[in-house]
Amino acid sequence: MTDLPDDTTLTEDGFSEAGSNGRILLIACGALAHEILALKRLNGWHHMDLQCLPAKLHLYPERIPQAVEESVTAHRAVYDRIFVVYADCGTGGLLQAKCAALGVEMVEGPHCYSFFEGNAAFADHGEEEVTAFYLTDFLVKQFDAFVWKPMGFDRHPELRDMMFGNYTKLVYQAQTDDPKLRAKAEDCAARLGLAYEYRFTGYGDLAEALEDQAGKT
Repeated sequence: MTDLPDDTTLTEDGFSEAGSNGRILLIACGALAHEILALKRLNGWHHMDLQCLPAKLHLYPERIPQAVEESVTAHRAVYDRIFVVYADCGTGGLLQAKCAALGVEMVEGPHCYSFFEGNAAFADHGEEEVTAFYLTDFLVKQFDAFVWKPMGFDRHPELRDMMFGNYTKLVYQAQTDDPKLRAKAEDCAARLGLAYEYRFTGYGDLAEALEDQAGKT
């Protein structure tokens, strides 16, 4: 899966330039597009539109609040409600403050690894896994683009042990049960020199958050 085009809204019928009254807009990280669309189809949430921001914003988390603000400003006049499908995502609370100032809600959690597993469950063992490196379905598919190359391992392999020397395992939090992705995730762990753990999470708290939004009037 690749990023959706910037500033693009996706309905169940395809791409549209704007929503309409009576609809809900989900402003989300492009890394969550596949999962959100799957939940929309599964639950028949046809009144929800999805507008994805580039997943590569995660490489520059300080830019996320501004990007969200610009999207909210551009779309709020034509939607009854907007819901931001980002967790804190490394913004140090700035995204939450921005959403509060804009008067829009956002999904709870420090990051997607937490809400995919379930925020309560993740918090219960979070301190025991401070040396774990997490991958989701999206990050397994995009491992080279979002991990290997940005960290420079393709050009300077000696950096791997320097940057991952304190990690002990790679945890693959799977949203789908896909043998090909499981094999690729195990290969990612080997490339990073880490032990491998497979953990099926499904959609976790993301499904509950969207269900809650879908039911609001």
